[in-house]
Amino acid sequence: MPLALLALAIGAFGIGTTEFVIMGLLPEVAGDFGVSIPTAGFLVTGYALGVMFGAPLMTALGTRIPRKRMLMLLLGFFIVGNLLSAVAPVFAVMLIGRVVASLAHGAFFGIGSVVAAELVAPEKKAGAIAMMFTGLTVANVVGVPLGTFIGQSVGWRVTFTVVAALGVIGLAGIAKLVPDLPKPEGVRLRHELAAFKNVQVVLAMAMTVLGFGGVFAAITYIAPMMTHVAGFADGSVTWLMVLFGLGMVAGNLVGGKFADRALMPLLYVSLGALALVLALFTVTAHNQVLSAISIVLIGAFGFATVPPLQKRVLDQASGAPTLASAVNIGAFNLGNALSAWLGGMVIAAGLGYTSPNWVGAVLAAGALVLAVLSAALERRSPAPSLIVAAAEQPRTEPAHH
Repeated sequence: MPLALLALAIGAFGIGTTEFVIMGLLPEVAGDFGVSIPTAGFLVTGYALGVMFGAPLMTALGTRIPRKRMLMLLLGFFIVGNLLSAVAPVFAVMLIGRVVASLAHGAFFGIGSVVAAELVAPEKKAGAIAMMFTGLTVANVVGVPLGTFIGQSVGWRVTFTVVAALGVIGLAGIAKLVPDLPKPEGVRLRHELAAFKNVQVVLAMAMTVLGFGGVFAAITYIAPMMTHVAGFADGSVTWLMVLFGLGMVAGNLVGGKFADRALMPLLYVSLGALALVLALFTVTAHNQVLSAISIVLIGAFGFATVPPLQKRVLDQASGAPTLASAVNIGAFNLGNALSAWLGGMVIAAGLGYTSPNWVGAVLAAGALVLAVLSAALERRSPAPSLIVAAAEQPRTEPAHH
């Protein structure tokens, strides 16, 4: 794997850390600014919405700029946003900092996925995408617990300063290691938008929303579930999240390895297993050992879907993949927001702290149904390359299929 992928992974590590570390630091931030925990929660919501809207917006701007320069510009936004959060005098300024940092997220992973895939041979594309996403998964094992520890020990402002420094390292790495890839000729915004007319691209994004929604329905409410139901101490939540992160790393690497060989079978297995584990988690959450094992498996099966879904979007939008790739990253965040809301609703309805697991199981099962539908549609219609080949043949010859 080329060294340039390491630079992309470092950028991904910083972005993953800043996205998730805020969840562990909400009490400290709320206390410093004198706001309630639910108000401080807008720092999570604001970031997710910034990713959703920023991904297509920044990528559309990026169609006019060479990809390497665009990646560097995005990390510039990331650095500025985190520094703004670190020095924010009032809560509103921190919220603005979070939104500025979030603008880098979707487009960085979207454009980064395209760049990673271009750096390697065709049969290694999913592996290269997985290598970049390893930065995001390792952030949950190392970056988030470490950032939470720093924030609780010497202050949350130091955490965001350190994260900004990670962005500087990633920016320097991309400047030095990523080759100057030429801007694709003739790709205009309308070409990028045309990818969304492909039903397979839309289905892959819907699988992303539902599949990842399944994961975050459970994980968003893991703290109350583990302390109130499994009987863990409050301090145990940090290492339980490390277990979740380890599962994510393993799933991402396995997903990257097998997505290049058997993409759809991998999706069937990972989505089916995810739905099953989430359904069982309503029972296993009552036992400390079984709940810890379940958390690892949710991370593993959930993230095993990331390289194949990202590669599927790239394959199906092959003519102009950048915007579709970035919007698919936004789809992950839409899944997070949707499942957190649904999980909150079932808890508020009095169904108990394990009820979001049922929500997650239903969402993951829905993603599996879409995967089966997607494959069935693909079998019925000829490959896009065959259609193009047929259209390009002289009219005097009958088109061969």
